[in-house]
Amino acid sequence: MKEEIINRVALSKLMVVDLEDYYPEGERVVFDIQDWLFEGYVLREKDFRHLVANYDWSQHQNQFIALTCSTDAIIPAWAFMLLTIELQPFARKVCIGDLNALETSIYQDIINNLDVEPYQDKPLIIKGCAHKPVPANAYIMLSAKLKPVAKSIMYGEACSSVPLFKRK
Repeated sequence: MKEEIINRVALSKLMVVDLEDYYPEGERVVFDIQDWLFEGYVLREKDFRHLVANYDWSQHQNQFIALTCSTDAIIPAWAFMLLTIELQPFARKVCIGDLNALETSIYQDIINNLDVEPYQDKPLIIKGCAHKPVPANAYIMLSAKLKPVAKSIMYGEACSSVPLFKRK
């Protein structure tokens, strides 16, 4: 006589939170200003402003932009601010840094705006092993956001999770 296999995970009240579900589609671009500097190292304000004024910013429509300088040049804050002002009407998001900093910034906005009401007093598992570039910082931000409302928090997959928090 065969015993019926029961999927206890499917029957449990455990809720899975998958950060990949919140991943916004869109092109990620690193905008390197190295070529806008004299000999790659010196920002000449007049030349820089001329390049900014004559650049076609509309080509960055709906992109996520990471502003950077790949040389050891010292870039004044106003330069990145000026670029951001020009990018703002077109880009979905602008930050200073690499692609990981950009993804972290994107997820920070998502998690800050996340409605935690559905997770109130529930046992949660934050799914790991993302196929999309979910930054490690996003998991930290999400766990901090969910801790005040969750009954418990685990990380991983239902079959092999790591317990992180349990309300007393």
